[in-house]
Amino acid sequence: MTSEMTPDEYTEVARRTIRMEAQAVELLEQRIGPDFYQACDLIIRCSGRVVVTGMGKSGHIGRKIAATMASTGTPSFFVHPGEASHGDIGMITEGDVVLALSNSGTTSEVITLLPLIKRMGIPLISMTGNPQSTLAQAAEAHLDVQVQAEACPLGLAPTTSTTATLVMGDALAITLLEARGFTAEDFAFSHPGGALGRKLLLKVEDIMHSGDELPQVTTDTPLRHALLEMTTKGFGMTTVVNTSGELQGVFTDGDLRRAIDNNIDINSTPIGKMIKSKCRAVNRDLLAAEALKIIEDFKITALVVEDSNHRPIGVLHMHDILRAGVM
Repeated sequence: MTSEMTPDEYTEVARRTIRMEAQAVELLEQRIGPDFYQACDLIIRCSGRVVVTGMGKSGHIGRKIAATMASTGTPSFFVHPGEASHGDIGMITEGDVVLALSNSGTTSEVITLLPLIKRMGIPLISMTGNPQSTLAQAAEAHLDVQVQAEACPLGLAPTTSTTATLVMGDALAITLLEARGFTAEDFAFSHPGGALGRKLLLKVEDIMHSGDELPQVTTDTPLRHALLEMTTKGFGMTTVVNTSGELQGVFTDGDLRRAIDNNIDINSTPIGKMIKSKCRAVNRDLLAAEALKIIEDFKITALVVEDSNHRPIGVLHMHDILRAGVM
């Protein structure tokens, strides 16, 4: 079938769809009340998991809600209502809470589960577009996601209704997140494989160079020998410590160029005379992402890692952070 729509008509249909869904979402705010509080309380007091269920498009939205809850501190998973009637009901155990989704509130596969859920004594939260429906009436808490009309002009394809349901699910998940005091670090522990996990979990000590890899000389070391240490370790710098092993500063390739420009005798000049002040050093427990910010802010290529006694224990190069994927 060939479309006879004009570019303006394409644009108008798209904008109308967005307007309708935006208006439906805006109306949800007025429906946050006692039932929403009750739903939150049931989940907070739950000793098990939130079991989300729904058929068709509601099932797709339910999977997303379950995934969002699971990654924000509320243990949750999705169970297909059709499969639940054929054995998967065993996945629901005492201590769980069921969150059932159905726009009509009369989806047969979901309604079939109600006697079993009630018999098991498991709290039920429903999310429907019909507060008078069987599912809504059976629930301890009902979240109203009714919409005035679907964006689909035929009134058949779930569009506005699924958007409203998803937003209500997000509202529930984020409210629970704040109620639990869920932190960014907690979030990272549930996302250890991604870039976010690396930013929030990876510490300086995890990627720094230490032991024999650490370039280090004392303040009385001749500049020539210090240059050999720099070349051997390959960081373009070396740490400089006093006789007690305390960090006094660093000497870099840039410092070498300036020394040559000033006709410094590299054979006899001790490196201690070439450092002007202590360098910027960090603690081993610092997040790698924070170390990267320091490197960027101060326009340097490496950071010294020191212990509580100001003794260097490692060096962290910008390339180490980049290789670790902390960007």
